[in-house]
Amino acid sequence: MTDHALLLANLGSPASTSEGDVRRYLDQFLMDPYVVDLPWPLRRLLVSLILIKRPAQSAHAYASIWWPEGSPLIVLSRQLQEAMGAHWPHGPVELAMRYGEPSIENTLLKLAKDGIRRVTLAPLYPQFADSTTTTAIAEARRVIAAHSLKLDVSVLAPFYADDSYIDALVASARPHLEQGFDHLLLSFHGLPERHIRKLVKPIDPNHDLRAPSSVGVSDAVMEFCYRSQCQRTAEAFAARAGLAPEQWSVSFQSRLGRDKWIEPYTEARLDELGRQGVKKLLVMCPAFVSDCIETLEEIGQRGSEQFQEAGGQELVLVPCLNSHPQWVETLARLCEKASQKL
Repeated sequence: MTDHALLLANLGSPASTSEGDVRRYLDQFLMDPYVVDLPWPLRRLLVSLILIKRPAQSAHAYASIWWPEGSPLIVLSRQLQEAMGAHWPHGPVELAMRYGEPSIENTLLKLAKDGIRRVTLAPLYPQFADSTTTTAIAEARRVIAAHSLKLDVSVLAPFYADDSYIDALVASARPHLEQGFDHLLLSFHGLPERHIRKLVKPIDPNHDLRAPSSVGVSDAVMEFCYRSQCQRTAEAFAARAGLAPEQWSVSFQSRLGRDKWIEPYTEARLDELGRQGVKKLLVMCPAFVSDCIETLEEIGQRGSEQFQEAGGQELVLVPCLNSHPQWVETLARLCEKASQKL
């Protein structure tokens, strides 16, 4: 049977580094109610204000990391798509982005037109959040309903603590760990605290969003607490890599706006580590499976400059999993397992 497709879904990228393309991308991204969870009129007002200056700033940032082949995120995701083709015997392997192109809508329409009847949707986010996992699933369901597509869909669940995923992280980072370092910072994408509280509060109103560890977090809370999932990933990685507690720490990057975001902030940790005498700092970004503007520019460029200004000597950005062979095998196994839930 070749009527069962695998659809890899990532966040997305502007079509180019032009200010117009970046503005269109940011508008689509920020107007998603799963990203900016305000009523439409307030969301429209806020996003319109953001779009006065942000597109020019972001266009400059994208230009600093753009490759001759295009957006690093798209290029690397295409490479992962190609590698996965050898591990998915059930049908085509497609790639879609929640924002920008290739869109989830156009990709699903193409699959239906080509006679595909089953789709395993793989949101490429190890940890769960409404602004990543939920919105990708919701968009796929919207498209299927809006176009009355006859598609049966199974979904890859978050895999933040899967043993083979952790093993792949360790394998990808091992060459950098073996070269020596003073400290390893595991920097995850941040979220406004309210995004987590609204999901967790009905389960445990006293859940601590500043806890230093995921130890003791119930399974029910863990399912919806992005911060605890990030901590669990980091703890599992450190244990598997044989790191002592003082060799590593966790932080959260990419704050936007004035809301209270989960802590500790990556910017603050870079300053602290530089002032504390850390000279060689390794930084991993395990919330991303493919390198993108948040890793290459935010950490690799701006983060490196900030760390050195604080007294550090060298910040080494450990590449994301991208298309590392062990990651490809792991993703194939996870998707195969997910496909059996149809």
